[in-house]
Amino acid sequence: MASLLGQALPRIDGPQKVSGFAKYTSDRRLENMAYAVAVGSTVGAGRIARLDVTKARAAAGVIEVFHAGNIGKLYKPSPEAGIIDEARPPFADDAIRYYGQYVALVVAETFEAATTAAALIEVKYLETAPNVAPELKPDDEPSEVSKRGDPDAAFAAAPVKVDQTYVTPAETHNPIELHATVAVYDGEMFTIYETSQAVTNTRNVLSEILGLPRERIRILMKFLGSGFGGKLWPWTHGTLAAAAARSLGRPVKLVVTRKQMFEAVGHRARTQQRVRMSAEPDGTLTSLQHDAVNDHGMLDDYDENCGEATPYFYGTGNLRVTGAQTRRNIGSPTAMRGPGAVPGLYATESAYDELALALGMDPVALRLHNEPSQDQGLGIPFSSRHYAECLTLGAERFGWSQRTPAVGSMRRDGTILGWGVAGCSWLAARLGAEARVELLADGSARVLTGTQDIGTGTYTVLAQYVAETTGIPLERVVVELGDTELPPGPISGGSMVTASMVPAVFEAVRKAMKSAVGLATKGDAAPFKDVPADELVFANGRIGRKDAPAGAVPFADVLQAASAAFVSGAGKSEGSFGDPHPKYSLHSYGAQFIEIGWQPEIARLRVHRIVTVVDAGRIINPRMARNQIEGALIMGVGMALFEETHYDPRSGAPINSNLADYVMTTHADAPQMDVTFLDYPDTELNELGVRGVGEIGLAGVAPAITAAVYHATGVRVRELPVTIEKLLVEA
Repeated sequence: MASLLGQALPRIDGPQKVSGFAKYTSDRRLENMAYAVAVGSTVGAGRIARLDVTKARAAAGVIEVFHAGNIGKLYKPSPEAGIIDEARPPFADDAIRYYGQYVALVVAETFEAATTAAALIEVKYLETAPNVAPELKPDDEPSEVSKRGDPDAAFAAAPVKVDQTYVTPAETHNPIELHATVAVYDGEMFTIYETSQAVTNTRNVLSEILGLPRERIRILMKFLGSGFGGKLWPWTHGTLAAAAARSLGRPVKLVVTRKQMFEAVGHRARTQQRVRMSAEPDGTLTSLQHDAVNDHGMLDDYDENCGEATPYFYGTGNLRVTGAQTRRNIGSPTAMRGPGAVPGLYATESAYDELALALGMDPVALRLHNEPSQDQGLGIPFSSRHYAECLTLGAERFGWSQRTPAVGSMRRDGTILGWGVAGCSWLAARLGAEARVELLADGSARVLTGTQDIGTGTYTVLAQYVAETTGIPLERVVVELGDTELPPGPISGGSMVTASMVPAVFEAVRKAMKSAVGLATKGDAAPFKDVPADELVFANGRIGRKDAPAGAVPFADVLQAASAAFVSGAGKSEGSFGDPHPKYSLHSYGAQFIEIGWQPEIARLRVHRIVTVVDAGRIINPRMARNQIEGALIMGVGMALFEETHYDPRSGAPINSNLADYVMTTHADAPQMDVTFLDYPDTELNELGVRGVGEIGLAGVAPAITAAVYHATGVRVRELPVTIEKLLVEA
């Protein structure tokens, strides 16, 4: 039988999604359900002087208006509970720290009634000027992330050097599915349907906020309309929905508005990064200094960690990486696809392109020249690193040898072409995971684990693992996810689920198969009564003698003969993420080659094509992996050319808080995409050699585009996004 691993199979959950049978959180309609609308502050800093809910409470259909005086006791979770960005419980005090901070909650019989009543709430503020200044100055002395050698002396002595500052703006998560919570409380137990990338973490955090044991809270999330990090950790709207359901004794649904997506559920932090690089005339990197600052909210301590990839990506004996933060009157930032490495690589890869220009050296050749033999940041070997091959194969597929380096020197059909390249990397690690696999008497199998499928194909990949191992047809493997009553699984973040689930699922399915083999030898009806179990094998969905496979019988017959409804096995694996003493440096790598077209006569800039080559370990399902990379490339085009959240300096409000004014990549902007996977298994991570492919597709896109923009126009844009105005002003 041909292996299922490595086949480009369609998603097993696809038919449910395209037919409308897949239920998302806001699709839940429960008996006697009430509807909640959260009311946000209309100032960015100050205090609540008076909150008048009289008119709202008297409005038709209103059940209750909750505020600090009647929401009930909510507790601040401890760090040990889990991860949450905005740890302050809603309504905890009268201080306003960002625009859109929730000040009240209206619950009504219909969504329309709740919305109407919310507009009737009157709030008087003692307003102060919000700080949403774009210039980022650290509040405290920067922290040293990594250091080796003497970078200051090496930089001062170097014949060729670059010293520039690069800025990435605040970006807002805008998945199709809005954040939503449906909370049910029966007097003892909470059942909460949540838009979550981490159901177990959500349960653990909410148990402390609500003051209940974990076993009295169940979180469910069967399908997610994308999250990209914004739905990793709990947000205050979920707490409010749960508190309202507990108070009213009936189900409560709360769906945030698109405008509120810009205010109270996280965003990518603004970063400001100074990069200093120096080199010998032959391109040997003699020093690298990377100093990053990001903004964050008044109460959180979010660190974007822009220098994550800097210590190991290129070889140099002199390096220093620092990180710092500064407080602003904004909602808490949170992870956005590729946190840390993506904005960080924008800065360092952009500087690398500028260094290549200063050296008069090809940017691909410069990168190859500084390929390290080991992870110099940790002083350990790489588990598997094929970055050089990504560069060389990408250059070949792109046609890089035809590039002429002079600005504006390449044209096609009257359009000026710009070519750019950048490297990319992303961490590879496992998170702790548990799973249970059941082999049923009807010949099917079930996989149960409390991780999530956030649209990346987890349902399908886990089914492939079990079908491959047992020989059970893929269509007969059922996967159950997204429920805290299942064995706890990893968060769906950091591109780590696929790799994390390998050890747990394989242990579970092998134990289940062993149990089935054991049944085949016991009892009068057993087909291999009294045959030693070690002489039998489970293969292709059948159990038989190793020396006589022709006599094998379906495992379902074995279970039926034993009057067993099913056999099961449990598997568990430990995580490697955060290991303080790793033996190997585990990362994925890639290279992005990008062509843009520039038509100055009509001020039109367009990304024509992207060639990306990715070294991400063994690829289990090329169709879904390619889909992940292509989606990330589209996000990268948006990061480079369109996306930026603007804050009003008077009120602190995100002023382009809608999908008309917050510009994102559309189908019309999508370039041609050529994705290649090298497919080198990394067995230091797991037995299949699997690593994740989500984040790495976004890394490197923005610096490759800005390099291409410079090649076409001669304008070096160091503050994203690249806008036509910047090109025209500079020109």
